[in-house]
Amino acid sequence: MNIDELKATIKKAAPYATAENLDKFTPLLHELMPKYGIDTPLRQRHFLAQLLHESGSFRYVREIADGKAYEGRKDLGNTFTGYGTRFRGRGLIQVTGRYNYEKCSTGIFNDSTVLMCFPEMLEQTRYAVESACWFWKFNNINSLADKDDIIAVTKKINGGTNGLEDRKKYFAGLLDLKDYPVEKHKMI
Repeated sequence: MNIDELKATIKKAAPYATAENLDKFTPLLHELMPKYGIDTPLRQRHFLAQLLHESGSFRYVREIADGKAYEGRKDLGNTFTGYGTRFRGRGLIQVTGRYNYEKCSTGIFNDSTVLMCFPEMLEQTRYAVESACWFWKFNNINSLADKDDIIAVTKKINGGTNGLEDRKKYFAGLLDLKDYPVEKHKMI
């Protein structure tokens, strides 16, 4: 499946995704999914279904809420006032919390300080996609996708089952990915 076919498959599953956003994100998804081990049709269906839900069909790369609900969340590394807002969800998978930003910064840039200083970088197209791929790999979500366990995948992404029916709808709409040929890449 080439980039145009992948784009058409995503559009079929997410009819409200704009052509502009599909043009921005699809080539990077095509490039980066295999590099991060999201390299089977089942893994890709789970991954894309989660992204489509989390980003509102690629409309949002920054959480709509202001992040104040994350203030004081030690499990997210938000130990100082203002961290909830500063490290609110960003990227297509909505990486959230200082802890995740620091780990993501190390994973993508090989430097733990980049996203600490510039968290809004996850709103840039490439890093919105790459942070999602990184989060998926870092949290070993392929193992859950390989079991075809959408509830476990959702809990790993969201911490609960918020939006589960929407995620299932996207997953079902991505059935055409079954024919997606896998190019093997060196794992990052």
